[in-house]
Amino acid sequence: MDIKEVRAQFPLVDLFCTLAEIPSPSLHEENVSAKILEICAENKIHAEKDSYGNVYVNIPATDNSKKPLLLSAHMDVIGDDSPVVTYLDGDLIRAQGRTLGADDKAGVANALFFALNLNKSDMKHGGLELFFTRDEESGMSGIRNADFNKINSKYILVCDSDSLGQFEVAGASYTLVTINLKTFKGGHSGIDIGDKTRFNSGKLLAELVNNMPQGVYFEENGFVVTSCNLGGMTAGNPKVTNIINQEGLVTYSIRSSSRAKENELHEIMINCVNEFNKKYSGSAEAKIEFAEHLPPFEASGDDYMPNVFVEAGKNTGVDVKVSSFHAGAETHIYANKNNKNGEKFSPFLIGLATVCNMHCKEEYLDYKTLLKGQELFTEAFKIYNR
Repeated sequence: MDIKEVRAQFPLVDLFCTLAEIPSPSLHEENVSAKILEICAENKIHAEKDSYGNVYVNIPATDNSKKPLLLSAHMDVIGDDSPVVTYLDGDLIRAQGRTLGADDKAGVANALFFALNLNKSDMKHGGLELFFTRDEESGMSGIRNADFNKINSKYILVCDSDSLGQFEVAGASYTLVTINLKTFKGGHSGIDIGDKTRFNSGKLLAELVNNMPQGVYFEENGFVVTSCNLGGMTAGNPKVTNIINQEGLVTYSIRSSSRAKENELHEIMINCVNEFNKKYSGSAEAKIEFAEHLPPFEASGDDYMPNVFVEAGKNTGVDVKVSSFHAGAETHIYANKNNKNGEKFSPFLIGLATVCNMHCKEEYLDYKTLLKGQELFTEAFKIYNR
């Protein structure tokens, strides 16, 4: 079959291709958001933009004794505004000469398609909310500017994982660590080199870095929980060798899905700097700063939703893998916010399709996994509302 035949046979694939073929680089999602609003209006589903341009969709409960559920996905993609032409390569959907944008149009399509079907059904449920965000790829400004007071749900499923059946219950923060080092005396590399009170900042920086932690700090059940990675270090100018360098800079990234373990790592790094300053008191000083760019998505300990998906996976023949991931996603923002009722959100990152080679022109989506993902979520929603 070619792409036209697959789209004609499977409405979900057609919806995905329709959305994927609308270019939507970060902060230029207006055309795809307009299409979502148009589809919702045609099907008499309430949908609206918030003040930042995110799209909120709501299907009211048909049984108020049950609880609502929210599906979240981002509308922006890595890529420019050039045309997106989809084609079929076996079971794989690709785009000609550019990124496909299945990250995260696959999530948007799966969520919206389910809402369209639910709206036509007579199923008793506690309500479904959808939230489609802007600018996830370049800064997460969409989710950071979201109006969470619109959201009734406690449980949030962020449909942005890259493999069918993934169910992530925790994710790592991102903290930038900056260490600035200065010596109090510089000088000429020849005339002053014999002065024992003059220290080269590059040499001292290497000594400090050698004592700093590097790599995995803490792991649990085979998964990395907390890590520290040297980003880069500079001192002086490689082309100038006749100066005793006085300034140095080193950066690290800390990633952790445990606030407590990250704080432990902070203390170790601070102690390393303090010991350095004690040793070189009067001759040099290092200062360390921590800047959190993304908070941790800590495991909530609530097994209800993971158990729902494990059961749904067994019923649909999908191997649901409950795990954590050592990177960032919109789950991290949700995990540190409350809904309109003051309840803390309980988010999870889920995979409803298999997407490979994301963010490059070799990207592809296995359309059969997209269909299976819809089957998996449909079963999970039934279990959630039984």
